[in-house]
Amino acid sequence: MFDTIVWATDGSRNADRALEVAKTLAHDHEASLVVVHVAQHYATKTGLAVYPDEEVVKAKLEEIVQQLSNDGFRPTLRIADHVGPQPAHEIADIAREVGADLIVMGTRGHGPIAGLVLGSVVLRLLHVAPCPVVAVPAAPSSHIQS
Repeated sequence: MFDTIVWATDGSRNADRALEVAKTLAHDHEASLVVVHVAQHYATKTGLAVYPDEEVVKAKLEEIVQQLSNDGFRPTLRIADHVGPQPAHEIADIAREVGADLIVMGTRGHGPIAGLVLGSVVLRLLHVAPCPVVAVPAAPSSHIQS
């Protein structure tokens, strides 16, 4: 049913949670796994900038791809540059290019405030993706407030 699965990630813990779902589906369907990260650039007074942890995220993803390969998956890494707050179109374009049958991603990355300001990538992706999207919710909080 699925030959190519895209795991879209921003390097967050929630995205890592979605990786487990993508790995299970890729294993069950013997699908290739395309790791997609969009490096978001935003305008500043001095030009374009990226999130300060961008190099750390890229290094982490290279390690994940290597581990996926060691574990018997057929992974590839695609990193795209994007100017602006909404990377959903870049993810959809890559999914289209690789012939993805499914996109898997976490529901929240940089945090709730950034999510409010920038909009939800998952919600936008649901409108522009060329294939079904699996949205993996964030882990439930371990703290219960009364």
